[in-house]
Parts: sequence; C-alpha cells; structure tokens
Amino acid sequence: MTLLALNTGSALLWGLFATGMLTLMMSASQGLGWSRMSFPYMIGSMFTSHRGRAMGIGFVVHLALGMSFALLYALVFESWQWATWWLGGGLGIFHGLFLLAVLMPMLPDLHPRMASMHHGPTPTRQLEPPGFLALNYGSSTPVLTVVGHIVYGILLGLFYPLGGGGLL
Repeated sequence: MTLLALNTGSALLWGLFATGMLTLMMSASQGLGWSRMSFPYMIGSMFTSHRGRAMGIGFVVHLALGMSFALLYALVFESWQWATWWLGGGLGIFHGLFLLAVLMPMLPDLHPRMASMHHGPTPTRQLEPPGFLALNYGSSTPVLTVVGHIVYGILLGLFYPLGGGGLL
C-alpha cells in the first residue's frame, strides 16, 4: 500500500463531515449542560487570549485536525483493505479514549493559558485543566466524548471508499 492508493479527497471530505458531526454533538452536549468541554475553545485559546477569536481560530484548527485524523483512519482502512462502520467505530473508541486518558492530562503542560493540576490559576493561566478523562468538565464528558468519536469513526468507515478511486 502506498500513499497514492489512499483516497485523499474522500478522506478529507468525509473527515470534514465527521468532524462537523463530532463538533455538533459536543457543542450540543455543552449547550444542554451535559459537559463543559469545548474543543474549539480549548484549541483556540492556545493561540490567543481573546475569547471570541479563540472560538473562531479553534474551530478552524479543530476542523483541520479532524480532517488530518481522517487521513490516519484512511491509512488504517487501506492497510487492512477493510472499511466498515464497526471498524471505524472501533477506531473511534481508541481515538476518544486516547484523547481522554493520554492527551487531556498532559494538556496543561502544553497549553499556555491553562492552569495545571499542581499549580492553580494565575492571571495568565485561567483555563481549568481537564484532568484525567476530562472529568473536571463534567462527569458525563468522557462518555459524550467517546460517543462523539465513535460517530466520527462510523461515518468514516461507512463512507470511505477503498482502493485509490475517489475524489482525488
């Protein structure tokens, strides 16, 4: 399998759609009070302290990251020569759990505006750290995050065409 066999255009297109659905689900859960986590705000506030700009920048970066991850999913599908909704959903479980268990706890060390678990807020670091499984953002946050990533993976597994044909 080479990168030329990858359906790059399809992966990017369905990655955009899947990321949009993930973002919609997470935003809805935030609006309904089920979680306080906002991926776009967390990402955007790494680049600027301006809250309004942080949401806009974070949304664009989150879409780009989601499309990039879709390329990784497509590489897995191509290497296994198998793309199904349940394989995509399984990859989504791994993706969501890795995000929650590994990336979220180390985020305060990488984020210039996030307090850490060891050092509280300062005038610069005011964003609450997510903690293990992002539980600081609500007890249902881990479940909602994993479900959102399962839907992301299911969409990619359903619609990604194997074998090099496709949009590009």
